[in-house]
Amino acid sequence: MPVEGKTDFAGSKVLLVEDEETMGRGLEYNLSEEGYEVKWARDGKIALDLFSKDTYDLIVLDIMLPHYDGFTVAEKIREKSPQIPILMLTARIGIEDRIKGLAIGGDDYMTKPFHLNEFLLRVKGMLKRKQWYKSYSTTPEVYQFGENIIDFKNYSCKSGKKTFRLTPQEALFVKYLIDHKGEIISREELLENVWNITSQVETRTVDNFIVRLRKYFEPDPSKPVYFKSVRGAGYIFSEERDNNSKG
Repeated sequence: MPVEGKTDFAGSKVLLVEDEETMGRGLEYNLSEEGYEVKWARDGKIALDLFSKDTYDLIVLDIMLPHYDGFTVAEKIREKSPQIPILMLTARIGIEDRIKGLAIGGDDYMTKPFHLNEFLLRVKGMLKRKQWYKSYSTTPEVYQFGENIIDFKNYSCKSGKKTFRLTPQEALFVKYLIDHKGEIISREELLENVWNITSQVETRTVDNFIVRLRKYFEPDPSKPVYFKSVRGAGYIFSEERDNNSKG
């Protein structure tokens, strides 16, 4: 049975990419019941064709697909649309696949089989985060700290002489920390408000993302001055450089 509160994001357009007939039909039906407009692609080639002809609010993307696999589809979508949320689905359980999926721009990841209600809550959570990112953040679209510049419109960044692009999830994470500049933010709060998952799930997720942000933005990642740890409490973003920073 679909979860309650289905009208919150009714009309949101979802591109469902799934080659398993039974799974695809089930997800298409339940997403439609939630009020979403769903286009269903049964392989990677069709998915890219549909994506090129329309705009979407969310991509639900299986990894094992004919023609182009989900990793390739995600990479090509990211080249054209760095901001669109991507929820990746897979029957694989290896951590390597999960890391690869997140690294190329996946925002969330579910392993088959999964519970329908959990899936629908993840979808709703990703659309909610997208709305928050666009409407409720107080951070300027272009933000500078130290030798770092982040353009939140297209996720492009400069750090000294380096240029690179954040994934949407990395951008959400950074923006949440900057919005709460100077405040200690717990792992639990970050998981619930940025990833929309409970603190009992993937508790190393936040730590791993912090490591990545330090590699991007810190002069010396082993001695962070912007993205600091507060032992036993969480993390804090600060523009003030001092001599008491700890990893």
